[in-house]
Amino acid sequence: MNLKLEVVVIPVADVDRAKAFYERLGFRLDADFRSERGLRVVQATPPGSAASIIFGEKLTSAEPGSTQGLHLVTPDIAAARAELIERGADVSELWHDADGVFHWAGAENRVAGPHPAADSYGTYASFADPDGNGWVLQQIVRRAPGR
Repeated sequence: MNLKLEVVVIPVADVDRAKAFYERLGFRLDADFRSERGLRVVQATPPGSAASIIFGEKLTSAEPGSTQGLHLVTPDIAAARAELIERGADVSELWHDADGVFHWAGAENRVAGPHPAADSYGTYASFADPDGNGWVLQQIVRRAPGR
């Protein structure tokens, strides 16, 4: 079987505000379609990603801002963080999880600064879109075997 994650639907309250936010961050606008019956689909793709996000009107019953833990992976988290801030995102300082395995929901178990023993998988930063949908930057310089 060959399956690839292609699209994640995120709930937003104001489609045009979300569209402007993601375009400002450098996401590629792939589509903005409307149907005669009020469906609106906006698709945007993070720079370098094969997967996209979709938001719009009448796409989901989820509450705006309820999607959390969307990960954007980068080999240089400091540079990605700086560019996102320059483009208007309110990105946290770098952090790592106290247990060093992954990270807990919310801000629980966070330790300030990059992971002291690993350049891959252990260092994070986070931000939210205007509705509160939560994104996590994760640094991966060298992937684990088979990934």
